[in-house]
Amino acid sequence: MSVDDTNPGFYDGIAEDAVLESLGYQQALGGVLIVGIESGGPPVMVWSWIAVCLVTLAVAYSFAEMCSAYPVAGGQYSWVAVLAPPRYARGLSWVTGWFMITGIVSMGSVNNFIGANFLLGMANLSHPSFVIQRWHTVLLTYLITILAASFNIFYPHLLNRISKGILVWNVASFIVVIASILATNDHKQSASFVFRDFQNQTGFNAAMGTIVGLLQSFFGMCCYDAPAHMTEEMKNASKEAPKAIIMSVYLGAITGFVFLISAFFCIGDLQATAESSTGVPLIQIFFDSTGSVAGSCALGSLISVIVLVCANSLLAEGARALYAFSRDSGLPFSRVFSKVDKKRQVPINSILLCGVVQAALNSIYFGNYTAFSTVISIATEGFYLSYAMPLFVRILARFTGHTKVLPGPYTLGRWGIWLNLIGFIFLLFAAITFNFPSVAPVDSENMNYCSAAIGVIGLISLVTWIVDGRKNFTGPETGVVNATVPEGHGLRLGKPESDSDGGQADGITRGLDEKAQKL
Repeated sequence: MSVDDTNPGFYDGIAEDAVLESLGYQQALGGVLIVGIESGGPPVMVWSWIAVCLVTLAVAYSFAEMCSAYPVAGGQYSWVAVLAPPRYARGLSWVTGWFMITGIVSMGSVNNFIGANFLLGMANLSHPSFVIQRWHTVLLTYLITILAASFNIFYPHLLNRISKGILVWNVASFIVVIASILATNDHKQSASFVFRDFQNQTGFNAAMGTIVGLLQSFFGMCCYDAPAHMTEEMKNASKEAPKAIIMSVYLGAITGFVFLISAFFCIGDLQATAESSTGVPLIQIFFDSTGSVAGSCALGSLISVIVLVCANSLLAEGARALYAFSRDSGLPFSRVFSKVDKKRQVPINSILLCGVVQAALNSIYFGNYTAFSTVISIATEGFYLSYAMPLFVRILARFTGHTKVLPGPYTLGRWGIWLNLIGFIFLLFAAITFNFPSVAPVDSENMNYCSAAIGVIGLISLVTWIVDGRKNFTGPETGVVNATVPEGHGLRLGKPESDSDGGQADGITRGLDEKAQKL
């Protein structure tokens, strides 16, 4: 579907963005490597990465099937609205939309935090007398956010070129980083250290320490839904978007595995690496391997560029999601945030909102790292809960008799329900895990407040639903959805109307088949 006056222009590097986020995030995991180092060490991170990637494929294939049938910018929350039993569709779609936005926007702030840490870490390595303060990090995240928002507003036409160019940079950087540390490191760890020797500095028992160590793998395997939020600007979206979703997971799995193996063979003392003055264990690994400040900074710069460009992509994705949800009256002041600038063809208000929220989340680091680590958990949990909802409604529909045959060109056939079940159980387990504290004994300083934060978000969602959403939330913008479903089971979308029993139903969207053909 081509971009028209009702769709935000942004830029057209859709497949490039998918690959960028999958590759970039595996390397950027070095910014939060400390979580896994202290919680089980290399064996937990390596083996959990393989396991997480395998079960994530069940989610990715399920998403590919849904996206093929319903390629809309709303992604998960749109699929829920279409596929859930009609009685629950609007409410479940609303909740999914809030979790989805929470994940995307929070992940942007985490990415900016990682980028700031890389830049400050290289400064500390180059000038050991320079002591990194929390306010340095926060102010630098503000700058990254401002630059990303500016590019999305004033230079959207350049972002396509940047995305294409960064793919080459990404692959080249990956090869250079891995080859450099393996070639220069003359004191590599043993295979047993990487694959077998359990390291636990959490204060918990081995089982609990292992569960805590899963967080980094969960965090790394996110954002593969990005192509689904860009479908309204993609040519042949019903075929290309599913490919991009699946490709993101495969590429992320392979590059992430190679990265972890290489980093752990080249890592030095675990405690010294975790407590590095650079604040970034990966930079310390570079220095321990190369023995060169300049070489370490060069390698760190390669990854920093990727993370900074990811800031553009994540802010664009977050703004798209905010725009799509506002377009369907899903946010307070939706009319403001659903506006598209006529001259630039971008939703400037949504871009600014995304940037402001990212900056606000980064401001939490003014308090302490433990408080900000909650944002990392919130980002991942927001994604995972929004990922779980479409799978849940597919499973639920089988029990309520509202199962829909997905009309897209990509289908899982009889394997669909099994992949839905595997993916849902995995996502539910992960969502619970994000709420666990990372060290023991637990006190107010190291407590994981993710559950409280998610509770606050859920409360806001509930209040806004009662006050506004149940009256005005339309469900997804379905002018681009092919709603070919079994007769009598179709979700009626559009402005809610009162039905005969005093409840609300959804108005029927017109011209769906004609619109769907354009995709």
